[in-house]
Amino acid sequence: MFVLELTYTAPLDAVDAVLPDHVVWLEEQYEKGFFLASGRKNPRDGGVILAIAGDRARIEELVATDPFTVAGVCAYRITEFTATKTSPELARHRQPLD
Repeated sequence: MFVLELTYTAPLDAVDAVLPDHVVWLEEQYEKGFFLASGRKNPRDGGVILAIAGDRARIEELVATDPFTVAGVCAYRITEFTATKTSPELARHRQPLD
């Protein structure tokens, strides 16, 4: 499982210009099963996405296709973690410790 932290690297007007395309991209990733939750940070200087994928390389490939990344308006920080405990709704994403 991965926590994707977005930090805006451009003024909000530049971010907002790309936002509709970013939202479409988000919806596509939810449909494909990569994303579990997402939203803006408060204060609005970026966002956070909770994601799942087979490995970090796949997440890095995915992040590279985000319209925010393509437009150069944000930077991603990718943190991988082992989800050993979850809510009942996320039980199928639990991971055993090796």
